[in-house]
Amino acid sequence: MGILLVFMSCVKNRNFDAPEIICSEGEFEIIDISELKNFYKGETVQIQDDLVIKGYVISSDKEGNFFNTIYFQDESSNPSDGMQIELELRDSHLFFNVGQQIIIKLKGMYLGESNGVYKVGGVFTSFGNRSVGRLPKNVVFDHVLLSCKANDGIVPLSTSISELNQTMIGTLVEIGNIEFKEEELGKTFAIEEEETIRTLIDCNDNELSIVNSGYADFQAELLPEKMGTATGILTYNDNEYQLIIRDVNDLDFNEERCEDFIDEFTSTSILISEIADPNNNAGARFIELYNASSDSLSLKGWTLQRYTNDNVEVSSSIDLSELTIEANGLLVISPNAEEFEIVYGFVPDLGVGTNSPADSNGDDNIVLVDPFGKIIDIFGVVGEDGSNTNHEFEDGRALRRPEIVNGNAIFNANEWQIFNDTGEMGTVNEPKNAPMDFTPGER
Repeated sequence: MGILLVFMSCVKNRNFDAPEIICSEGEFEIIDISELKNFYKGETVQIQDDLVIKGYVISSDKEGNFFNTIYFQDESSNPSDGMQIELELRDSHLFFNVGQQIIIKLKGMYLGESNGVYKVGGVFTSFGNRSVGRLPKNVVFDHVLLSCKANDGIVPLSTSISELNQTMIGTLVEIGNIEFKEEELGKTFAIEEEETIRTLIDCNDNELSIVNSGYADFQAELLPEKMGTATGILTYNDNEYQLIIRDVNDLDFNEERCEDFIDEFTSTSILISEIADPNNNAGARFIELYNASSDSLSLKGWTLQRYTNDNVEVSSSIDLSELTIEANGLLVISPNAEEFEIVYGFVPDLGVGTNSPADSNGDDNIVLVDPFGKIIDIFGVVGEDGSNTNHEFEDGRALRRPEIVNGNAIFNANEWQIFNDTGEMGTVNEPKNAPMDFTPGER
């Protein structure tokens, strides 16, 4: 579409000749940044049409953390798109201040993408492959113009580490309640003359990389030790989000650091309540946990371990971290979730693999361990093969007696009803078949 725009520029006091641009009029076909991105089909492309995009400058090379690059976004607040322009122009902040609207004439420029960040500029060719390079200095001001629109500043998008998503790449974001990792305190922002990655972390242990140039003016400054808010341009590299600040003022760290966030708990009220090795179907094996307390409990950091036969080293382990066990609730873990659902008629709380602690053939030892490495409950005797013992449940079932409401770090056969195909040492010689002889999810 055609639209009338007015442009202006001003002469800067520079050591090199700055172009003198006066307000002028012109009709251009304005497209959105999102429309421009659609021109990219997987490889660098040259724009052949008289197209123009506009955007608001969000980066600055004043402190040296950006070099020959300007990031811009489609709106001064609540942006939906952002990208960068590569240009051969040092001290670009003297021409393009943060918050100013710029107009970019695209004809003849190149469009590309790298790690989710779209960019326009000149062209760089290596071994026959084209990529976006710096727009030559002598044509920068032919393509990048200042709008007459007043600079009202930029409002960064307020978010958190856990809320970051692809739509925010190339835009200015503000992330609150974060701090530098404790092990990085005392370090500088960057190693001299080396791009350096430091790590920001929130009180929930979510992490975000921050990229600092070894040539930045603040390179040798120490990382702030307190907690606060970080503002910067969000980028993406190596399958992770990264933040680039413009200067140290983008870090407002004046609050006390997060206290050690306690999200790992222990309880002796968690216990193994049933272990199944059906005589008629090995695919219907399972293990059940019970929470005898009146409070739900996150199992972050908890593991269920198997010591196969007489092994004294852990043979396999299940990480229970993603689970929460409700008050007076049960969790059922299956090594074959599909077969379990067919046999018992419902989906297990956790599906794991074969040869796991939930896939015992009846003569193994099972241990429940809390986040701090403490044994909370155990079935069997580590180092002793269960065959022909008081903890064999081959082709049968080990069922915790209902009056037992606490885990026991030392195996006590009197706490169990054990059925198998031998009946040795006080067990019951009575093989069990699925589903009729088992009660997963019930106590």
